[in-house]
Amino acid sequence: MCRNIKTLFNFEPPATDEEIHASALQFVRKLSGFNKPSQANAAAFDRAVAEVSDAARRLLTSLHTQAPARDRDIEADKARERSKLRFG
Repeated sequence: MCRNIKTLFNFEPPATDEEIHASALQFVRKLSGFNKPSQANAAAFDRAVAEVSDAARRLLTSLHTQAPARDRDIEADKARERSKLRFG
């Protein structure tokens, strides 16, 4: 599950709310062991996703770096190349 969590800091353009939410969702899924929680656990699960999203957003906006922002397309190309080498 966590393979879908991507680095979101220092990209141009910055991470979107949707990317932050998707990352938080994957994190909460991993912690809870639920892909889709039962109705009894849905409120707690959704609240955790919202809280993790908020914490991630605060973290990303408070981090600073001197490094130049990375380009999403170039990083995606690198990831595809690594995958190609790994899996053929």
